[in-house]
Amino acid sequence: MPRTSQLVPSRPVRRGAALACVFAGVLVAGAATGSWPEGADGSELSAMDGAAGGAGGGSGDDEQDQQEAGDAERLVSRDGDRWSAAYSPEEYEALQQGLSGEYVGTGITVIRTPEGRIEVNEVHEGSPAERAGILPGDVIRTIDGDRLEDAPVTDAVSRLRGSDEPERAGPGSTVLLGLERDGRRWEVEVERARLTTETVTVSQDAPGVSRIEVSSFTRGAAEQLRAAVASVPEGDGIVLDLRGNAGGLLTEAAEAASVFLDGGLVATYDVHGEEHALHAEPGGDTDTPLVVLVDGGTMSSAEMVTGALQDRNRAVIVGSRTFGKSTVQMPSVQPDGSVAELTVGHYVTPSGRTIDQQGILPDLVVAPGADAEAEAEARTVLGGLS
Repeated sequence: MPRTSQLVPSRPVRRGAALACVFAGVLVAGAATGSWPEGADGSELSAMDGAAGGAGGGSGDDEQDQQEAGDAERLVSRDGDRWSAAYSPEEYEALQQGLSGEYVGTGITVIRTPEGRIEVNEVHEGSPAERAGILPGDVIRTIDGDRLEDAPVTDAVSRLRGSDEPERAGPGSTVLLGLERDGRRWEVEVERARLTTETVTVSQDAPGVSRIEVSSFTRGAAEQLRAAVASVPEGDGIVLDLRGNAGGLLTEAAEAASVFLDGGLVATYDVHGEEHALHAEPGGDTDTPLVVLVDGGTMSSAEMVTGALQDRNRAVIVGSRTFGKSTVQMPSVQPDGSVAELTVGHYVTPSGRTIDQQGILPDLVVAPGADAEAEAEARTVLGGLS
């Protein structure tokens, strides 16, 4: 079954995972090791420490790494495509578990700063990291005593969730973090736990404006979105916030588009030259005023939803240019149980646009990183639509 992935590797073979997009429900959310790319707006993309998979890094000796790797990694290495990825059986299993929106980790989302530091970007509410007093902006200097200078962020992700040593990881295991905040350095032991991500959240941004944020298109996200739309007070317009949404299941994304469309085409994609189509279900809400917020972290199937709503004239798109990723990968289980994903085609929007590299240009462009301005513009546009 084909999927799309989102992240750019810095070495020939990518292993491990963090959010990617899938057709017909096998995998969730992108694959990468090495370094995380910059989004189309220049911002660093973030990765949850347990979203799915991990691994990567290695000794730096690619030949030795490949000799020690499984069948999938050797196949991906020969393929040479930057979007291809290889997973060990354990990584693949973790990736499948991520489809439910559950993961094992500490509850930390991390980024790598332009200075090369690994920094806490978010701390999930109620997580072990929150109970340990960790705050956004804290610098992670060491993990289990190992320094992180110049290390790929995916190495930090892997170590945080324990996928580098799966036999010693799991709920109840611990990881020792060396942290820095405002010049103060300390160490804290944080327990790993099984956590659930909030995929769809609703807030009242202003009178007459309901903002629905979708963080990824994992299993059940479309149904959650449908319920969220049904809960919007009568007369409110909707701001659909897809900023930072790195994708998810493409079938789930097509169902999400169905919430706002009355049937019709969502996207077409090819697999080895054979064309397929994704259609919206009939009966969606086509009346409620709708604005979609996007940025450089809006990727893959989230871009597919954006492109469908834009091409079908269902929504006004506000924000900065999206990431630009529409290639399709097909997973293939190898004799040793590892999984290789190789690019087999592309998807295009209903009007026939391909978004690779160029992304989607919003109808109303706001400077990258100007979140407050983007939200204000979205409310203004929504007022006009109403």
